Amino acid sequence: MTYDAIIVGGSFAGLSAALQLARARRRVLLIDAGLPRNRYAAHAHGFLGQDGKPPSEIVAQARDQLARYPTVAFLDGEAASAEAVRAGGPFRVALADGREALGLRLILATGLRDELPALAGLRERWGLTVLHCPYCHGYENAGRPLGVLAAHPLSAHQAALLPDWGPTTYFTQGEFEPDAEQAALLARRGVRIERAPVVELLGAAPALDAVQLADGRRKAIHALFVASRTHMASPLAMQLGCAFDDGPLGPVIRVDALKQTSVEGVFAAGDAAIPMSNATLASASGVMAGVCAHRSLVLG
Repeated sequence: MTYDAIIVGGSFAGLSAALQLARARRRVLLIDAGLPRNRYAAHAHGFLGQDGKPPSEIVAQARDQLARYPTVAFLDGEAASAEAVRAGGPFRVALADGREALGLRLILATGLRDELPALAGLRERWGLTVLHCPYCHGYENAGRPLGVLAAHPLSAHQAALLPDWGPTTYFTQGEFEPDAEQAALLARRGVRIERAPVVELLGAAPALDAVQLADGRRKAIHALFVASRTHMASPLAMQLGCAFDDGPLGPVIRVDALKQTSVEGVFAAGDAAIPMSNATLASASGVMAGVCAHRSLVLG
């Protein structure tokens, strides 16, 4: 069977894309490995109508709604490779277990993988008290001592935002010293700059009580924000020859306003194709990808 569209990735972007195509009564196959980037977070926030729900609950509800459409099929497993049978499609997607599927259009909602700093006690707190987005998690930690662990040139910008949620310390880690303009902004915002590197996170994980500094001091911190570097979670876009752009934290798949990649017939949505990670933005880009993939089928 040849599907009208195969969607790889079954989190917010992929599900949103599938819904548009299902409502257009097109045959859709959703392939998902069940390893979304947000699996470490206990709750999703800032997502209209879903605020405070566990991401897994949102996905399960969406899958249940999609399953009511007779043209939607699900395939649980890892998509290991993809290729164009001919230019513009159809596309063959092979799973790691050997199963294959064919689709006239392909939507990549494959997400990103976070590269975390190698720091004792950090990984086991990721998504709970070590966080990436103040808009997603700042409110729940408001009024308590917060920190930003510098891991990227944009970390100083993140530190300037954070005082709206609580008293903030910017840990430069000896690598990301703010320039004069950044230092002036941090001073206006009341951010304390700490140059002694953090060497360990302290407390009964996943709780965070303090950070241990290289000079022996301890600094009380309730939540630590980190701008992690990001990588593609899937090799499919590279295998297909899609072009990439440099995002603020890592590469993103290049798409136009219609979510079309540089490869005809291949669309991309979600964190893998947008420079700012956010549940609402991921879902919105999935809607656009689904609508525009349907449009391309209509126009041929």
